[in-house]
Amino acid sequence: MVIGALLGSALIAVPVAAHATAPGSAPAASAAAPAATVAAAVGLDDPAKKEIAMKIVSSAENSSLDWRAQYKYIEDIDDGRGYTAGIIGFCSGTGDMLDLVEYYTQVKPDNVLAKYLPALRRVDGTDSHSGLDPNFTKDWAKAAQDTEFKKAQDHERDRVYFNPAVKQGKADGVGVLGQFIYYDAIVMHGDGSDSTSFRNIRKRALTKAKPPSQGGDETKYLNAFLDARVWAMKQEEAHSDTSRVDTAQRVFLKKGNLNLNTPLDWKVYGDPFHIG
Repeated sequence: MVIGALLGSALIAVPVAAHATAPGSAPAASAAAPAATVAAAVGLDDPAKKEIAMKIVSSAENSSLDWRAQYKYIEDIDDGRGYTAGIIGFCSGTGDMLDLVEYYTQVKPDNVLAKYLPALRRVDGTDSHSGLDPNFTKDWAKAAQDTEFKKAQDHERDRVYFNPAVKQGKADGVGVLGQFIYYDAIVMHGDGSDSTSFRNIRKRALTKAKPPSQGGDETKYLNAFLDARVWAMKQEEAHSDTSRVDTAQRVFLKKGNLNLNTPLDWKVYGDPFHIG
């Protein structure tokens, strides 16, 4: 299941290094150059690539490629973060679930979850269900039938996790796979100040290799980042199974699939997945 984390301040991104493009003086007869330039410009925020990212994360978090079926998901997985729910594992104990319900209530004040806001504020930072039980899970599932709640989940996923990961990935000069590797890390670890947060995983990687934006080799840098990610995962029992890195992200990287092109084949927790 997706595990949220306390979020710190926004990522500080350096200017994006320019991708290689055809020189302005290139002969017009070079037909391949425009296509190559367009391909290099594609990021994880490209709709087709983003759909792939959602499916891969869902394979690890929900053992399914059907990420849209997870809007209604909610349970306490006994990881000390209270309830984990929705498409990205918003947690009652880490603040992102509170932010989600607050945003949803701004959009639709009379929603079925609005009455839980005082309780969500009280339990933030704990694993308590005080004020949420016995009907919160039922009401969450009911809210998940509302298109506005689905849109709210999408909005918060992008604001808190997806957009910062893609922005930092582009700033570091990594391609689609690297941006996905960042996204998966920030989903699990958040971007707080603790040693296992996304920003500190990245800092740990930077002591071993330079990203492309600093003249480093992309594959070498991403391997260093994944090494740091595995270290962070092993610091907590709930994260200790590293197959989402070992038999998924490493597989794509070893194949040199830096653009995360299909077809894709990988395993998580021993279960095989395929995107054609």
